[in-house]
Amino acid sequence: MPFVEPGARRRAEPKVPRLATGGITRRRFIQGALSGAAIAGLNWWEWPALAMGSVAGPAVLSGDNFKLAVEEVPLNITGQPATATAVNGLVPGPILRWREGDTVMIAVTNRLAGTSSIHWHGIRAAAGMDGVPGLSFAGIAPGETFVYRIPVRQHGTFWYHSHSRFQEQTGLYGPLIIEPRGADPIGYDREYVVMLSDWTDRDPEVIFSNLKQDSGYYNYHQRTARTFLGDAQKNGLDATATDRLAWGRMNMATTDILDVSGAAYTYLLNGHPPGANWTGLFRPGERVRLRFINGSSMSIFDVRIPNLKMVVVQTDGNDVEPVMVDEFRISVAETYDVIVQPTAPAYTIFAQVEDRTGYARGTLAQRAGITAPVPPMDPRPLRTMIDMGMAMGAMNMPSMEQSNAMPGKASAPAPESSMAGMEMPPGSSMPGMEMPPSPHGHEAPPPSAAPHPPMIPQPAQLHRGPQIDNVAPDPTHRLSSPGVGLDDNGRRVLTYADLRARSRGLDPRPPAREIELHLTGNMERFIWGFDGQKFSAAEPIRLNLGERVRFILINDTMMDHPIHLHGLWSELENGHGEFRPYKHTINVKGGERLTYLVSADAPGHWAYHCHLLYHMEAGMFRTVIVS
Repeated sequence: MPFVEPGARRRAEPKVPRLATGGITRRRFIQGALSGAAIAGLNWWEWPALAMGSVAGPAVLSGDNFKLAVEEVPLNITGQPATATAVNGLVPGPILRWREGDTVMIAVTNRLAGTSSIHWHGIRAAAGMDGVPGLSFAGIAPGETFVYRIPVRQHGTFWYHSHSRFQEQTGLYGPLIIEPRGADPIGYDREYVVMLSDWTDRDPEVIFSNLKQDSGYYNYHQRTARTFLGDAQKNGLDATATDRLAWGRMNMATTDILDVSGAAYTYLLNGHPPGANWTGLFRPGERVRLRFINGSSMSIFDVRIPNLKMVVVQTDGNDVEPVMVDEFRISVAETYDVIVQPTAPAYTIFAQVEDRTGYARGTLAQRAGITAPVPPMDPRPLRTMIDMGMAMGAMNMPSMEQSNAMPGKASAPAPESSMAGMEMPPGSSMPGMEMPPSPHGHEAPPPSAAPHPPMIPQPAQLHRGPQIDNVAPDPTHRLSSPGVGLDDNGRRVLTYADLRARSRGLDPRPPAREIELHLTGNMERFIWGFDGQKFSAAEPIRLNLGERVRFILINDTMMDHPIHLHGLWSELENGHGEFRPYKHTINVKGGERLTYLVSADAPGHWAYHCHLLYHMEAGMFRTVIVS
């Protein structure tokens, strides 16, 4: 598994055995007060720079034959003993490394008292290997072993997690890295997985019950009389009173950013709480690849490395034109790969959650035991009427594809001076980044020579009732906005409008059909769904095998929803024409309208849902049937 560009000198590193067995079954205790000094004596240059670099060493399984055990283990993150759902005794589970072109076999044994499962997030596999109990297979019963068989047709950064009730929240998740068959098109000297997640000592069933009784149960930062006076001094009494009355009539709160906050969560980086300070080492001048994965259940992170530019080179396992940024938002289930070239003694990897109630933190350092300052969290953001879909006078355009002038406020392009310290050759490519001719893991139907049929619209059928507390009157395209709390913060922040695929998509056909769906909810009752229906009441979405479809999503709620379509790629229409970025998870901001194209090239029953775990369990889930 190369860490260097083709032709560059390879550093000696321990070999990873080709056969991956279930040999790592030890129990693991993680203490929140763990100090980096405990590992300062290790000679890190003799360890492979594969990923987690924890005190116990990186847990990496590589090959084409895997044995995994799902089991309960004792775990201590906060100083209080708890029980986690682990893979081979680890939380997060071991890093699995596959290779494009192989056929992998993964035998998963369930040692829990109830049914379990593993879903391979973003992986193009047969429906029966997708891992959704009751939809694509029966699940893995207690004491049984299920063998997944997956021909690997892609490469990049992905992850795996349970699709059984709340097991993902209790620890059943892990990184999945797929190496390209030949030379890696992205050049780098060293790589680390940076997996972000949220941990709670509370029973997830209790959290879900609390949210059903009071959706603001974990929101400890409601506005008060004191904040009213402060707002009145800043904005004027009349404007403040009008604003408060408007939100009051809607029974909404501008402070509703995340449903579960730092009041319940401890935020982890590679399984380590902030006090443990996970550390990855580097040599000055190295090109380091950081594979960011948001494996949390409910937490959206804003990631930056103060004083170090990041070049985004991949999203959701698909290569994009390099974009240099100071910060990016990573929603639940998304992945972003970035290249950095650190030179200072140490840097802090800082991932604050969207509502600013906590953060995950790690360090990049030249040697163990040194740290960099941890920045203060940004001010807590507030929702606006734009998040409610009430941007008066905004243009409702049928598709971002039809205009290069994208509404909304874009982050200012990075000036040339911001490229300092990052070697960039003429043009937009990074050194060693000769991209493949097409997106991997995608098999499009051959284009038809016949004239394209007329577009068939399929407007949403809203089921109005107590399950809907708002219908956005004026949803807007917000792809050029980084999101609430990030606009105009003085940093160059990645937006969806920045993402441009490195090669044209494989299916050049225009869509023959449009399917419009509303993301709906009742905040007070914590009911979520598509078109005002929970999964239990909804009919499947049916696609014909081989057809090309445009999905139109309108978010009638003010909450972000990371929408994940299993089994098929989603090609985000963001103004880049044939160079649409391929994604498996698309974050839809409050009050936003966006579109993406789907080629229905894989038959089966596929899950389609919000990846906020408690939203999915509360009803924001549909079945897509391709036949």
